[in-house]
Amino acid sequence: MQDHKKEARSQQIEDAAYEVLRDKGYGAASMLSIAKKAKCSNETMYRWYGDKVGLFRALVERNAQQAVTVLNDALDQNVEPLQTLRDLGPVLLSALLDEKAVALNRAAAADTTGELALALAQAGRGTVAPLIEDVIQRAVTTGAISGPADEATEVYLSLLIGDLQIRRVVARMPPLEDAAYQHRAARAVDGLKTLFPA
Repeated sequence: MQDHKKEARSQQIEDAAYEVLRDKGYGAASMLSIAKKAKCSNETMYRWYGDKVGLFRALVERNAQQAVTVLNDALDQNVEPLQTLRDLGPVLLSALLDEKAVALNRAAAADTTGELALALAQAGRGTVAPLIEDVIQRAVTTGAISGPADEATEVYLSLLIGDLQIRRVVARMPPLEDAAYQHRAARAVDGLKTLFPA
């Protein structure tokens, strides 16, 4: 199958997975039910994703991909680290707070096996947070802020995200506008500079 056709098919399968997830929850979201919704074979599902955990891990990875790209590009191109964090903030907030992320988090909260929560942690934060720490370590090394980088990373994420994820998941807060993402991103970097002065 050509790459662009496979990508389109993957997107169709993953969209179907979100639909089944919203309708049935993670426990009842079988590979077969998703295959039927996507109008593809069960064999294709298992060949491409391995199993249900692999499929949902792919959803998390796709959701985090833009943030990972921003971070990797900035590290490769030696972009000024605090500017990287300003640029990352809206991208990361969008990935964490959009309807797909909310559906995944709601399903993970209801999954008694804990396997979806583990996939979310590994493919989401487990992938993105180390890259953020690399950027922050570069900020420490260049003297833009002080360290330690691991502590500064936790503070940055707390300042940026706060309790927004929880409030979105429990339906207490509507989606934010882009301007709110920009404001929080700038405020998180300003807070980081205040708490870890150069």
